Amino acid sequence: MTSTASSMDSTDYRQGQTPPDQRPSWQQRLRRFGYTAEPSADVRERLVPPFAQPSARLWQALGISHQRADRIARRSSWTGPLLVTLLAGVLRFWHLGSPKAVIFDETYYAKDAWAVVHRGFEVNWDKNANDVILSSGGHVTIPADAAYVVHPPVGKYVIGLGELLFGFDPFGWRFMTAVLGTLSVLLLCRIGRRIFRSTFLGCLAGALMAVDGLAFVMSRTSLLDGVLMFFVLAAFGCLVVDRDKAREKLAAALPVDVDGRCRPDPHIAETTRLGLRPWRWGAGLMLGLAIGTKWNGLYILVAFCLMAVLWDVSSRRVAGARRPYLAVLKRDTGFAFLATVPVALVTYLVSWTGWILSATDGKGGYYRNWAATDGKGGNWTWLFPDWWRSLWHYEHEVYEFHTHLTSPHTYQSNPWSWLVLGRPVSYFYESPAPGQDGCPTDAGEKCAREVLAIGTPLLWWAACFAVLYVLWRWLFRRDWRAGAIVCGIAAGYLPWFMYQERTIFLFYAVVFLPFLCLAVAMMIGALIGPPGSSDTRRVAGATGAGVLVLLIAWNFIYFWPLYTGQAIPIDDWRSRMWLDTWV
Repeated sequence: MTSTASSMDSTDYRQGQTPPDQRPSWQQRLRRFGYTAEPSADVRERLVPPFAQPSARLWQALGISHQRADRIARRSSWTGPLLVTLLAGVLRFWHLGSPKAVIFDETYYAKDAWAVVHRGFEVNWDKNANDVILSSGGHVTIPADAAYVVHPPVGKYVIGLGELLFGFDPFGWRFMTAVLGTLSVLLLCRIGRRIFRSTFLGCLAGALMAVDGLAFVMSRTSLLDGVLMFFVLAAFGCLVVDRDKAREKLAAALPVDVDGRCRPDPHIAETTRLGLRPWRWGAGLMLGLAIGTKWNGLYILVAFCLMAVLWDVSSRRVAGARRPYLAVLKRDTGFAFLATVPVALVTYLVSWTGWILSATDGKGGYYRNWAATDGKGGNWTWLFPDWWRSLWHYEHEVYEFHTHLTSPHTYQSNPWSWLVLGRPVSYFYESPAPGQDGCPTDAGEKCAREVLAIGTPLLWWAACFAVLYVLWRWLFRRDWRAGAIVCGIAAGYLPWFMYQERTIFLFYAVVFLPFLCLAVAMMIGALIGPPGSSDTRRVAGATGAGVLVLLIAWNFIYFWPLYTGQAIPIDDWRSRMWLDTWV
């Protein structure tokens, strides 16, 4: 269980305290008579807190020796997350090709992906292309005319990889989203373990996402938002590891006093260089891939960069820096900027290579020849190559499209309603007759067969309270873990409130779903109780937490037919429409 100490990132090195290296000499002389220093936090443990270990009483009750218990604890750091990931993978790949249809926006991205991996740019398909693809097993001729699309190519390359491996059919174009959806669970388990310092809470966060309906449906559909979620989560994970590595270097550089405790040192805290920090470069790469999937990755980039800077400030303050902001500005900001923003932008540009290398005679990508035709002239055009000016024009047109998209849609929703699942999105719906497509012969009337993009209701409704909890932990207890979770939720959620008139959907929320799961896991950890709680408190908390988790798992099982497109009697379908807005 993770500690709920409220001042993990504060420093006890306050004005007026006697620095440890200036302790009065009488204290030093009293050591020979058994004097020990007053209890105080070791800065090393505050910079890099140890991982929680299961209670010794648990191992004793199970009859497991101390040595074997240590081995189990060490191995559980990977075996636990891998078991949760295995469960998520089995769920996501079970009948992945069903329904054998082009559902919802797969009509765009599945075909765009096939064109991108073969031509380097998207093309215009015939209106009956979906039927031809399904009936021919994907053996179709790719059209030649370039198409105007409004999302960058990374996500389509990812989807196209699955199509190259397994064919141009539903299983092929859903394969990579299922892979990334499964790996996202593994990432979340490991990230949760690292920030909570608890294998149990990390695995719990991953298990919650494994049984979330929205994450599940998005992992089984070839849309871009699931791909975006993976890159965002991977970038967050890189920054969390970078935070730990940087704090380890600071802790190693600090002096140790005669009591064996690591103490703050203003000079070391303000002057120590932390090196190139490769995990931060990895975060820049992941953020570039996120932006190259959908543009809202830009908001994530800004939020994560700000979060990383504040983490550096906090680290140097704990190490003893008197002016941590100035120290970060001098020692960290330059490399932090180079490792994220330029890397992300270069990654984004590289993702357009297929479009850039396409023909410039009108037979290449959309707008590829703009600089040589409509874009000719101007005083400064000689400064930039044609591909750059054509791409800039393309991006400008896409921006205009996104900011003025107001076409009404049956399943559009306002972001105010997302956390309570006000308006889910139906990706697929059929009404098979009894005895057809899995509809029971004794159904009496037509069945309902639907793929509904909706989160597991009890998980999301619990997350509403969990968001309030982490906000409280961050604002009033200064808990960095809660702040990191809040940052992830805010970066993926709040920007949509600026586009109240735009056509937007609930499934966009899958990007910040992992952070909701972390929030619920943190709330459950508090419900169980901090280390040192009485047995009565722990039993009561664990009982309440267990009931909540079991109810969430039951809720996922109950909605399973609506997530997988299984045919069920219409009355069973109606019983699952808990809100009128779900129909």
